[in-house]
Formats: sequence, structure tokens, C-alpha cells
Amino acid sequence: MDEHEEHVGYVGLPVKAAQDLAAERGWDVVRVLAPGDLITLEYREGRLNLAVRDGVVERCWAG
Repeated sequence: MDEHEEHVGYVGLPVKAAQDLAAERGWDVVRVLAPGDLITLEYREGRLNLAVRDGVVERCWAG
């Protein structure tokens, strides 16, 4: 996959569909974050972060 496309297609998906897509694309770890969740700021290669509200992905980023 092109590095610029690795985050395409997650926003707007239900959490389970986004997790399944991430697994298909080879992400080792998918971290689901609800509003107000505390997160660490260290970069972890192979991790996809999904910011979720009401069961739908609003934002995603690597690390």
C-alpha cells in the first residue's frame, strides 16, 4: 500500500469495520480511543489509532 493511503477509508466507519480493515491492511495493533480517553504519546510502529465517537471513527493516525 502507498504510504499516503495507509489512513484512507477509516473515517466514518463503524469501529468493527475499521478494525477489520486495519487487520486486512496489516496493522499489528489497533487502538480505539473514545472522547476523553488518556493516551500515551510515544510512537509505536505498527499501531493504528482510531478516535471514535458513538461507535464511529472520527480520526485515525499511525503510531
